[in-house]
Amino acid sequence: MARKPDPPRFSPRPPAQPRLAEPAGPAGADHDIIRPRIDALLAGVPRETLDRLEIYAERLIRWQGAINLVGPATLPELWRRHMLDSAQLLPLIGPAAGRRLVDLGSGAGFPGLVLAALTDLDVHLVESDTRKAIFLRETARAMGIIVTVHAERIERLQALGADLVSARALAPLDKLLEMAIPLARPDAVFWFLKGAQAEAEIAAARTRWTMQVVCHRSMTDEGGVILEAKGLSRVQDRDQSR
Repeated sequence: MARKPDPPRFSPRPPAQPRLAEPAGPAGADHDIIRPRIDALLAGVPRETLDRLEIYAERLIRWQGAINLVGPATLPELWRRHMLDSAQLLPLIGPAAGRRLVDLGSGAGFPGLVLAALTDLDVHLVESDTRKAIFLRETARAMGIIVTVHAERIERLQALGADLVSARALAPLDKLLEMAIPLARPDAVFWFLKGAQAEAEIAAARTRWTMQVVCHRSMTDEGGVILEAKGLSRVQDRDQSR
C-alpha cells in the first residue's frame, strides 16, 4: 500500500506585529514605518549594506514611470509589499558564502535582487523581458553589486547548478518545479513566496513530485507563506526505483 505523503509542516508564526494602517500617498510612503523593521530583522547586516535598498527603491520609482515594474497600487507600500517581503527570506536561507541562487521570473527583482543586495550569494536573475533585464543590470550597478542577468525564457537556460532557487508570483508550484529542477543541483532548496492557495498547490504538485515541504508564515501577508521545498524527485522516478 502506498505511503501517504506527509502533510506540509508549518513553522511557528512570527511574533505578532502591530496592525498598520494602509499607507496612502506617494510611492514608498511606508518607508519610515517599514525600513526600521527591516533593520531589526537583519540586525547583523551592516548599515551600509542595508542602505543599498534605498538606492534600489529610488531607481524603481523612477523607472516605474517608463515600464510597469510592479503593480501601481502597491507603490505606496513599496517597502512592505516588496522590500520586506523579499528580505524576510534572508534569516531562513542560511549562510550565503559559496552558494548560488537562481531567481526565476525576476521582474523588478523581488526577491532575487534584494537578496543580492544584502548577501554574498552568487545571484542569477532570470527575466525574459528585455526592458526589465536592463533595469536589473542598471540597478545592480548603481548599488555596487554583481549579479548575472539572463534575459531569456527559463526553459531555454542550460543547467546553472543552483544551490537555491527562488520565485515570487510566477506560476503554480507544479509548474515552478518543472521549470526549476533542470537549473538546480540535486540537493538544492527551493524558496517560493506563495499566497492563500499554497496548500492546494502543494497537494496538486504531489501528484507528480515527492518532496519535503515546510511552510513558513509570511511577515507581510496574513494569508501568505514562504514555501521551502527540498528532496525532490518525480513520482514516476520513485516508483521505478522500488
